[in-house]
Amino acid sequence: MTLDRIKRGQSFKISHILNDTVRSQAIRFGIAEGEWLTCEEVVPAGPIVIRKNRQQIALGRQLAKEINISLN
Repeated sequence: MTLDRIKRGQSFKISHILNDTVRSQAIRFGIAEGEWLTCEEVVPAGPIVIRKNRQQIALGRQLAKEINISLN
């Protein structure tokens, strides 16, 4: 499953980031493979807002489609 299909309130683990460019962008946000995060909000036709500890991060849909996740 990819991150763009997540629903609000779900916790997830980043299992794999396919694209090297996307991986480097995620690392800049402080997100890496193997981390557990929570979906704060899914804005219709907009970004996906995720939470890591106290930090909220908005990711665009195209970026989210490149991130593979697993649920609980």
